[in-house]
Amino acid sequence: MTTEFSYQPIPAQAGIGLRAEHYKDAEASPGLVPWYEVHPENYFGLGGVPHYYLEKIRQDHAISFHGVGMSIGSVDQLDASHTKRLKQLIEYYQPGQVSEHLSWSSVNGQYFNDLLPIPYTEEALDHVSEKVDQIQNELGQQIVIENASTYLEFVQSSIPEWDFTNELAKRTGCGLLLDVNNVYVNACNHHFSARKYLAEVEVAYVKEIHLAGHTVKSVDDTEIRIDTHNQLICDEVWALYQFAIARLGPVPTLIEWDTDLPEFSVLLQEMNQAQTVMDQTCAHAA
Repeated sequence: MTTEFSYQPIPAQAGIGLRAEHYKDAEASPGLVPWYEVHPENYFGLGGVPHYYLEKIRQDHAISFHGVGMSIGSVDQLDASHTKRLKQLIEYYQPGQVSEHLSWSSVNGQYFNDLLPIPYTEEALDHVSEKVDQIQNELGQQIVIENASTYLEFVQSSIPEWDFTNELAKRTGCGLLLDVNNVYVNACNHHFSARKYLAEVEVAYVKEIHLAGHTVKSVDDTEIRIDTHNQLICDEVWALYQFAIARLGPVPTLIEWDTDLPEFSVLLQEMNQAQTVMDQTCAHAA
């Protein structure tokens, strides 16, 4: 890796999550997508095809890093080697933003392939705040924390999720990544108002929005929504996105699609729809 990149902030426009299956499409269409988001863990290895394409794409685009491996909610210590590799990637590619999930994935050094929920308690808030402070100090920059999708609630939880994330940002100076699909999934699964959540999140903390599709399943005669990132964004999430933008104004918005990947053109259509909602909503508010 020899190219030198300069810092480029993410524009307040819609972008796409970059996956390996779409490397060639992205490289061949530099003017169609304002920015891309990548999982930095996919680039921890040196050289090879992933870096070849990311370097080319980075030459024409702003990018953000969206991590999945720091296990912020775990009681395990931060993985020093993970943090070191992430910092090296940040220093090289100069992403406009670095984000992680409000979840945990490890116990005693054993990692699960899931983003698991945390209880929304004062003790958990203290713990996660310390972790976020440590990460920001080690990376030397702000990180942005995403609200996770959940399928159960802890009886110990005593703080509404939106208050928990607001307070986390207030204590640590981190930003918030507002996943509107996750808000909808959790609201349906746990029977609270998604609009209440979006109305309570502090505007100044929100640095990015995610939109994605999810799957509805039936478990023991109970309907549950699973954050699968494998289909089109549903009408209800589009409506919530419009509601959020009316409050927040223009915010960098990412289309996430991780499994059962469609043609690149489908992602472009979803991205363009998000941009249209953002433009029309902000124009109406003005």
